[in-house]
Amino acid sequence: MGSGSALDDDVASGHVKNAVATGPNPATTSTAPIGIFDSGVGGLSVLRHIRDCLKNEQIIYVADASHAPYGERNETQIEERALRIGAFLVDLGVKAIVVACNTATAAAIKALRIAYPTLAVIGVEPGLKPAIAVSRSKIIGVLATEATLASEKFVTLRESLAQDGAVRFLQQPCTGLADRVEQGFFADAQTRSMLHHYITPLLQQGADTLVLGCTHYPFVAAQIAEIADSYVATQFVAASPITIVDTGEAIARRLTDLLMQRGLSAPLGQIGTVHAFSSGSVDSLRSAFVTLLDLKVDVRAQVF
Repeated sequence: MGSGSALDDDVASGHVKNAVATGPNPATTSTAPIGIFDSGVGGLSVLRHIRDCLKNEQIIYVADASHAPYGERNETQIEERALRIGAFLVDLGVKAIVVACNTATAAAIKALRIAYPTLAVIGVEPGLKPAIAVSRSKIIGVLATEATLASEKFVTLRESLAQDGAVRFLQQPCTGLADRVEQGFFADAQTRSMLHHYITPLLQQGADTLVLGCTHYPFVAAQIAEIADSYVATQFVAASPITIVDTGEAIARRLTDLLMQRGLSAPLGQIGTVHAFSSGSVDSLRSAFVTLLDLKVDVRAQVF
């Protein structure tokens, strides 16, 4: 876990405040940690890419599990949660915040950037642009929460990319899917039935590319691919494989570039660590780290 860093000392001594967003000056040192948050375990799909790209960085992960899933909350509630967590991370001295949740990005990224104008705040959004680049039919299925699909940020992005009529986006709200992943149900009969229900209509309408518009969904990407491959195999005409787009790697590259531009990349001698906090069950998050990332992490309870 740790290597005697200042962050280790702060966490161990309990110097963690339940802050609100008042705009304190964020850390500007290269040894400072990176903060990542999501409503639950979905953000771990982004964290794994960040750890692969930035092996020397200290990371603080926050799961707001007591308020999950964000996809079932309105934008005002999500923004309030994001600002509370952002304040908590800034109070711990982070040099960057990654909003590892599509729904929270859509609802709260602007508010976070206003609250912390000098801090690198990076969000995630459905990978519509990468999907256009790889799609042959230019019919693209977007799997996301209802809140993400209804957000002004997503609607603006979709309309800007589809305005010439050359691309068609098929929106599929996946009610309950993030919750299934959050509960650890990845390949059971109910989850597979849910995936069939959401994916098959998109394929029937000609989608050859599926965008994973929620950070929880990469953890069922194998099941999605299996369903898509099975559908293709049943077609009487030759059909091309279905492409699945996950934007986690792009987020990690963007973070890497921002830290380098600001001179905030961790020194080569620093040992990468992960600390985690949860507003819900610490045991569930600890188990998720092991199951999903094969990583043992000390998880602490925190009220935001």
